[in-house]
Amino acid sequence: MNNENKLKNKIIPIALTIAGSDSSGGAGIAADLKTFSVMGVHGTLAITSVTAQNTYEVTGIYDVSPQIVRKQIEAIYNDFGIDAAKTGMLSNAEIANEVANTLKSYDFPLVIDPVMVSKSGSVLLKEDAIKILIEKLIPRATVITPNIPEAEKIANIKISSLDDAKQAAKIIVENFGAKAAIVKGGHMIGDFSTDVLYYNGQYKEFKEKRILTNTDHGTGCSFSAAIAANLAKGFDIFESVKVAKIMITQAITFGLPIGKGHGPVNPNSYMEINYHKYLTYLEMKKALKLIKENEELISKLIPEISTNIAMALPKFYTRELQDIIAVPGRIRNFGNKLIFSNEPEFGASSHVARALIKYMEFYPDYRSAANVAYNEEIKKAIEKLGYTSSYYDRKYEPIEVKEKEGGSIPWGITFALNISKKPVDFIFDFGDFGKEPGSLIFGKNATDVVEKMINVSKLI
Repeated sequence: MNNENKLKNKIIPIALTIAGSDSSGGAGIAADLKTFSVMGVHGTLAITSVTAQNTYEVTGIYDVSPQIVRKQIEAIYNDFGIDAAKTGMLSNAEIANEVANTLKSYDFPLVIDPVMVSKSGSVLLKEDAIKILIEKLIPRATVITPNIPEAEKIANIKISSLDDAKQAAKIIVENFGAKAAIVKGGHMIGDFSTDVLYYNGQYKEFKEKRILTNTDHGTGCSFSAAIAANLAKGFDIFESVKVAKIMITQAITFGLPIGKGHGPVNPNSYMEINYHKYLTYLEMKKALKLIKENEELISKLIPEISTNIAMALPKFYTRELQDIIAVPGRIRNFGNKLIFSNEPEFGASSHVARALIKYMEFYPDYRSAANVAYNEEIKKAIEKLGYTSSYYDRKYEPIEVKEKEGGSIPWGITFALNISKKPVDFIFDFGDFGKEPGSLIFGKNATDVVEKMINVSKLI
């Protein structure tokens, strides 16, 4: 019976990790279970070894008895069934042999992450266990996911190029019996990290721009767990690897800068970013509804260049303009009526979004901004309402900033906040030759910004 048919009557697919524990929560079963969760499967585990480790060292390893490892696997299978599994740290020959012999009894897809050395350099698979891995476990593998040093050890070749990685993947499949092998390119030199999959006699490359970061603890664990999760859901090998590559790239990009060494990757980002995008979208829709309900008032604040309102994802997930939602085409005034799209979009603002990104570098809780007009009447209303303000004057703008495309707004926000030494509600731009004066309103969310717009409008 194929895996797809097995899954038809399941409430949720079941994935199993057979691996060691990492007390820092960055790798091993901790990383696997987090990944299983965000990929939409129920994670189960069979612990092979308990390690005492953090982001920069492993200080102790205690191996579980092989019989207990086998009993954990059997307990899960006998109750839930297993739709796919992965192995991580197997530590010694006795555990590796017991796992290999136990898995021969089952036909679920198996991903092998041949964990040999920790990020901090500690040996996690003894030499005699490598022989068992090659002879007994690799022939059982649906997919094996070695990095460059691991692939060199298994295939017994030196890997210094993409062609070498392809050769190693082919050797692992055709000489040792794995169904598919993906040799990861993280250890290679270059601007891109390219993983090479060999499956059904064909190669497939998965290429992403290299991420220079120190938050890469648990990369291999999370990647292999994502592949296993996708296989558990009935995806084919190619699709499972493709989705896993997207997830791990994001997990590395938004890795957690904690600890003194290599911080952990962040598989939760795969789910959290979409969650925050949805909440930010709902908040922006609420703000736009409020604008429409008060359009005659707010129309007094619309400058000649029109207005936009923007809201960013939480600071940790805001890196670029695409992480900020705004109104496409801006908000325009037509006879005291406002014309704008009711559907906000991420990446729809440049001017306000750039101001917001810079402001958030100083005060991360202020996630929304809008641009409005500036004149003495508006300034007096702001002062009367007790709102705080600062300003920037473009006559102080350095020539190199003025000549740089998109440089003026971030410079202006920095100038204003350096003067205020605290978060402010309004920042005034006094304008320049050919540049209309304007105001920027900041708030902790989009409705906060709109309420400030309404309050000022009432006093004009």
